Amino acid sequence: MLVYPQLATGALTQFPVRKRRQMRTVVNPAADGSAVKLADPAAEITEWRLEYAGLTDAEAAALEQFFEAAEGTLNGFTFVDPVGNLLAYSEQLNDAAWSADPMLTATAGDPGVWHLANTGAAAQGITQTLAVPGGYVCSLSVYLRAAQTTSASLVAGAGSRGISVGNAWQRFQYTVSVDAATQTTTFGLQLPAGAAVDAQGFQVEAQPGASVYKATTTGGVYENARLGDDTLAITATDVNQHSATVNIIYANHL
Repeated sequence: MLVYPQLATGALTQFPVRKRRQMRTVVNPAADGSAVKLADPAAEITEWRLEYAGLTDAEAAALEQFFEAAEGTLNGFTFVDPVGNLLAYSEQLNDAAWSADPMLTATAGDPGVWHLANTGAAAQGITQTLAVPGGYVCSLSVYLRAAQTTSASLVAGAGSRGISVGNAWQRFQYTVSVDAATQTTTFGLQLPAGAAVDAQGFQVEAQPGASVYKATTTGGVYENARLGDDTLAITATDVNQHSATVNIIYANHL
C-alpha cells in the first residue's frame, strides 16, 4: 500500500500539528420519553492537519509525488500518527495485542505497572508487532526498574539494544530505521534467564526520539487513511525552502 513519507529528519510533521477525533452516539428514543444511547465505534473519524515550513526541494518533491500517487482523495494509504503512541493497549500487557514467550510472566501491579519475570532457562520476551512502513525511523521507549540490577534488551525488528536496569525508575530508548523490505516490525522487551523487572510506559513513535508517554487502547497505524483535499499547494519561500499544509482523514467505515 502507498505510504505517507517521513521528512529527512525522520519526523512525520512539524509543529503546529492539529489532531481531531469525532465520535458518534446512536440514540433510540422510546415512546415513554426515555432513550437508549449506544456508542458507534464504526463511525469514528480522525483528522490531522499537518503544517510544513522550510521543506527542502527533496522533501517537497517527495510530498508532491505522494500526492500524485494518491490521486488526491481517491486512494487510501498507510498513515502513522505523528503525535501518538503506535502500540495498542500500552498499559494492558495481558491483552491479545501483546505476545509473550511461554516462560515470561506478566503480573499487574500499581496502575500501569507490570512485573515481568523470566522463569525459564533461556531469554524470554514480550512484544507487539506493528504494520509500520518499511524504511521508517521509529523510537521504542519504556520505563524500567529492578529489585536487583539486571540486564535486558530492547527489541525492534531484527535489532536489539542491551541495557542495564537498576532499582530506580529509568526511561530507556532504542531508535531504529525499519527494514525497507518489511511490512511489519516487532517491538518489545527481552529478559535473560531468571531476570525480573517492573515495566511501564511502553511506547513506539515514528520519529528519532521519545516524547511524553501517551497511554493507548487502539494503536496508531492507520492503514486506509486518505487525503482530505484534491489539491496540494506547495509554496516556495526561499532557495531550497518550501511550505505546505496537508489534511488527512481516517474513517473506520471507509
